[in-house]
Amino acid sequence: MALVSETFTPAVNGVVTSVLRAADHLALRGHEPVVVAPSGQDYETRCGAVVPVHAVRSVRLPRYRELPLAAPTGEVGELLDRIRPDVVHLASPAVLGSAAARAAQERGIPAVAVFQTDLAAYAGRYRVPGGSTTTWRWLRALHDRTALTLVPSTPTMAQLRRHGIGPLALWARGVDLQQFAPGRSSAAVRARLVPGGELLVGTVARLAVEKRLHLLGPLSELPGVRLVVVGDGPQRRTLQRALPRAVFTGRVVGEELGDLVSSLDLLVHPGADETFCQAVQEALAAGVPALVAASGGPLDLVRHGENGWLWAGDDPHVLAAQVAGLRDDRLALRAAAGRARASVSHRTWGRLGDELIGHYDRVLGRAQVHPSPPDPRSVDQGCAELRPPAPDLRQEDGLCGTP
Repeated sequence: MALVSETFTPAVNGVVTSVLRAADHLALRGHEPVVVAPSGQDYETRCGAVVPVHAVRSVRLPRYRELPLAAPTGEVGELLDRIRPDVVHLASPAVLGSAAARAAQERGIPAVAVFQTDLAAYAGRYRVPGGSTTTWRWLRALHDRTALTLVPSTPTMAQLRRHGIGPLALWARGVDLQQFAPGRSSAAVRARLVPGGELLVGTVARLAVEKRLHLLGPLSELPGVRLVVVGDGPQRRTLQRALPRAVFTGRVVGEELGDLVSSLDLLVHPGADETFCQAVQEALAAGVPALVAASGGPLDLVRHGENGWLWAGDDPHVLAAQVAGLRDDRLALRAAAGRARASVSHRTWGRLGDELIGHYDRVLGRAQVHPSPPDPRSVDQGCAELRPPAPDLRQEDGLCGTP
């Protein structure tokens, strides 16, 4: 499988995470994943397999220097000739993905596109010439060259159908149930951020225009509430001026991110253009209820009044009022927290990885086949699959490594 990604390591974002997890699971199942991206180096998966990374020529955006993007060249076709994949996987296809889709079609290789970024909405927000109408026309042409488009949520599927893109299938995202768990809540983190016992409200996002983080202004001024903004991006300085009372952590990853998210009382995400929103799913896995814009992918994750709350409209004062209500009703907050993890605990990367292989088999016109018969326990246990079951969160999430 050639996994063609618009961004890759060292960048940290949802696309990179999905590609890494897909490659890990494909290698675990005995397949041969190869990554084609504008950055990155060969790496070893959690199970010890080496995944080759072919870096194509790239450019850097003037206002986003840390994010290399593929340059529009013909080298991807040459790479496919060398790799000779059975399937081309297009992760959030744009410039590189479009070139790969064309090259795969010319060579008779089925391509599976993973729709992960609402480029049409971004075109409108960033005032790209032609706006969303031109972008949708371009996206239809790109996806017409593929055998199947995978979408992460039912609202996104409905959106793509309205714009004439298909065939479609649902493929969500997995969540690391070890990294994000209620037991990781840290007294030290809370003592540092809310020494007075304030309501600890966090948002985890790339600090960019499309996330609409400026709408957190009234919320950040609420008495008894401390807002922590986790992430980095081109809008960081602007947001620090707009939200002077908020704590900005910069980019946080790995175990530190798990501890921080699990220590929150509430996650707030004001973005309206999310196709899925992994940050919301990770918070729920950590037992943290979420308050989200009633739009896009989070509608598949958040059930109003059960594991979180929906914010309708664009009025930041309404959002602040909802947070103030939760500040004053800790029983409702705790009840939602108690239901949060169970609402996403079935979404392990192991299960999602096998679903992905099933979609590959579909476009290859065959029944789902594994290189070797899977052990019944293996779906969610990764490299630990042949060990006796044990109450270890790594096994619950399909991770590799020794318990």
